[in-house]
Amino acid sequence: MKRKLIAAVGVAGMLMSVAACGGDDGDSGGKTGADGFKGQTLTVWAMDGSTPPGWTKDLTAAFEKKTKAKLKFETQQWNGIQQKITTSLSEDNPPDVLEVGNTQTPAYAATGGLADLSDLKSEIGADWTEALNASSVFDGKQYAAPWYFANRVVVYNKKVWADAGIKDTPKTRAEFFEDLKAIDKKTDAEPIYLPGQNWYFFDGLTIGQGADLVKKDGDKYVSNLADPKVGKAMEIYKEYQAFSKAPKDKDEATPQQAEVFAKGNVGAFIGMGWEAGTAIAANKKIEKDIGFFTIPGETADKPEGVFLGGSNFAVAAGSKKQELAKEFLKIALSDKFEGALAKENGVIPNKESLQTNLSANPAAVAAAPAAAGGGTTPLIPEWAAVENDPNPVKSYMTAVLKGKSPAEAAKQVEAEINKRLAQSS
Repeated sequence: MKRKLIAAVGVAGMLMSVAACGGDDGDSGGKTGADGFKGQTLTVWAMDGSTPPGWTKDLTAAFEKKTKAKLKFETQQWNGIQQKITTSLSEDNPPDVLEVGNTQTPAYAATGGLADLSDLKSEIGADWTEALNASSVFDGKQYAAPWYFANRVVVYNKKVWADAGIKDTPKTRAEFFEDLKAIDKKTDAEPIYLPGQNWYFFDGLTIGQGADLVKKDGDKYVSNLADPKVGKAMEIYKEYQAFSKAPKDKDEATPQQAEVFAKGNVGAFIGMGWEAGTAIAANKKIEKDIGFFTIPGETADKPEGVFLGGSNFAVAAGSKKQELAKEFLKIALSDKFEGALAKENGVIPNKESLQTNLSANPAAVAAAPAAAGGGTTPLIPEWAAVENDPNPVKSYMTAVLKGKSPAEAAKQVEAEINKRLAQSS
């Protein structure tokens, strides 16, 4: 992921879900007979918050018992991590295993910096959730392994909903709109706080429509905002935004939407589960009123599309300990440790069968049903430049909300998007 994930455990408890590890002492990667990999040390880079202490301790013990090798975690910070990883992968002595953001994985794979893990996928990844594994695949090959994920949910104020006479959470988008209408008519609260540029929610709506933000044109990628399916996603966003007083030209961090919600006069907002903790930090009294539900889709049997943020594990192509690295992944991604991480950090595991580990975390329980139908921004190295400020997708959204048709708004920004997609990654 590009940003920290913080899992709201219960409601008030917050755990950072991005941590790291690294370093190398130069020992060789060959096995040593009956002693396995004795005398070797495997270095793992993980992001700050991703590896809770209990999980790390137990994993290290299991790894060292099985392999006779040592395991060294080196915690990394998100600030500047892309350049740090890019540099490390080009050096002679890179970390052996790295946590990499899921949307960043294709760029690292494109440079040749990641090892092909197709054999590992065949051995342990048969039941990885397809949507979660998609970012680990580049040019048809498995260059990483899915580790943990999170997506947006509806965070709502139970008191506001009760005041509006709403007795249950909606199961379809139409029901959700009816609930927002009820809040608007029967209370003084703002039904939903949704700024005009919450573009990861828009990306989720686009995924829900079966569309993508780019398309292939010959041997290059170009904007796909003019696709009627993308336009439909934006029209749905506009229908939601009509229930909000939030500015049409700001994103969810300007101001922080959870802090607006914390004042107690907003029915709901769409965000990450950890944002409930932000609201509680701003107003402790609101904790008892916070609830979560899955963003409903058009039909009750299929949640809305969501953007999946998360992290993969990858092995540096330049590591001299390829086999030892794969032994680490077999243990770290096993049901035991994948399930334990989901339980402790409140993150979505890489297979649906492990979601039972989320039962004590209401935000994660609400997020999990949408994961299988989720997706990401375009998984191409060229996409990163599109997100740079000023983000033209945000400009497109604001233009539609201020009266342009989706087609007109797309035409205004497609030249800039195409220019950025043409930049070398």
